[in-house]
Amino acid sequence: MASYINRIVGAARLDAHTYEEVEADTRAMSQAMGVVVLSSVAAGVGTIAKGGMAGILLGVLTALLGWYVWAVVTYFIGTRVFPEARTQTNLGELLRTIGFSSSPGLIRVLGLIPGLAGPVFLIAAIWMLVAMVVAVRQALDYTSTLRALGVCVIGWVIQGLIFTLLFSLFGNLLKPA
Repeated sequence: MASYINRIVGAARLDAHTYEEVEADTRAMSQAMGVVVLSSVAAGVGTIAKGGMAGILLGVLTALLGWYVWAVVTYFIGTRVFPEARTQTNLGELLRTIGFSSSPGLIRVLGLIPGLAGPVFLIAAIWMLVAMVVAVRQALDYTSTLRALGVCVIGWVIQGLIFTLLFSLFGNLLKPA
């Protein structure tokens, strides 16, 4: 357990070594998924007054789907469109590192404190994006942080388009009767 907590803290601290460790550990997939779930539960708790328990469940499901979609999109962009000479990875490595890049999202639980939800969620979003850039740089063996940032931004836009399409097609199913 200490190793798992150390990995969460290391990922939140943007420690490249932590991301390399997670990338190499093929047994860390459940840990990465756990970070995504914990981060989304923290967000749900931070906004429980708005979404209630159903909001937490929907948030967890959306976060897990988003994690997978972003990893697949990032894998394609990073290995097929913008690879570097040293780029060598697989989808599992990206799923693990990107999962741990959700670590900063744990602070969203502080949204429970009146007046803090907006600033906390903004800080968490920026911090998580920076962590994602570090995760992608390490998983794709990039030497360029700027290239990793570009892959993350392009992936984020594509993921956003996919979710917009999904919610426009299936959004009515999610609304209470």
